[in-house]
Order: sequence, then structure tokens, then C-alpha cells
Amino acid sequence: MSAQKGKDLLLKLDSDGAGTFVTVAGLRSRALSFNAQTVDITNTDSSGAWRELLGEAGIKAAALSGAGVFKDAASDATVRELFFAGTIRDWQVVVPDFGTVEGAFQITGLDYAGEHDGEMTYELTLASAGALAFSVAS
Repeated sequence: MSAQKGKDLLLKLDSDGAGTFVTVAGLRSRALSFNAQTVDITNTDSSGAWRELLGEAGIKAAALSGAGVFKDAASDATVRELFFAGTIRDWQVVVPDFGTVEGAFQITGLDYAGEHDGEMTYELTLASAGALAFSVAS
């Protein structure tokens, strides 16, 4: 895979809870990370005292984050309402030439900031809240 433009990684929100995905407005940076906890089953019989892990066990999690500016009051209001209500909603992350990750996430962080001579900015953090689906880019 050749180098990709960061702006092409899209973060989309199911804005109405009915499968209508819209790009979250004004994101300047975004990231997606996957994590998996391990289950250590090492014991006195482990070969050479090397750690052993139990395959296909543990907890998988994903986190989404983004930062930027809200272009309109509607996207700001939607994100703010979801955060304060603790609503779990479907989100998509579209990674060019890779695919799309989709699933339920909860907004776990919403930070606003601004300089006296600049625009208002925000940072958004989401945590996975269920199984995620992956579809390969066509």
C-alpha cells in the first residue's frame, strides 16, 4: 500500500440511529486503534518458563479519536447530545485502500478549546461498545 492522505480517513456517525451515516464535520485529525487483552495461562509446567497465552480469549476493544472544528451547529449539537445522554450509536471509520470498520461506540471524551485569536476547536474520543464489523475496500 502506498502513502495515503490523512484527510481521506473518514469518521462517520449514524446521525439518526437508523443507518444514515454522515461525516463528522470539520475533523482535522483522527485515529483508530485496536487492542486485545491477553489471558496468561503460564504455569510451572510451561516449557522453559516461557509465558503461555490462551488463544481466542480476552477482551477486544477499539478506540476512535478526532480533533478539529465544528463547521455547523447541527453536528456540534448531535455530538454534544450523544455525549451528555451517554448514548451508544453506530459509527464508521473509512480507511482508504483498507476498508471500513463499523460498530457501536460511546463518546467517552468531548473537549472544547479556543485561543483568543483563533477558532473554537474540539477533541472527541469514543470507545467500542460491542462487536465491530470490517468490510474490505473494493
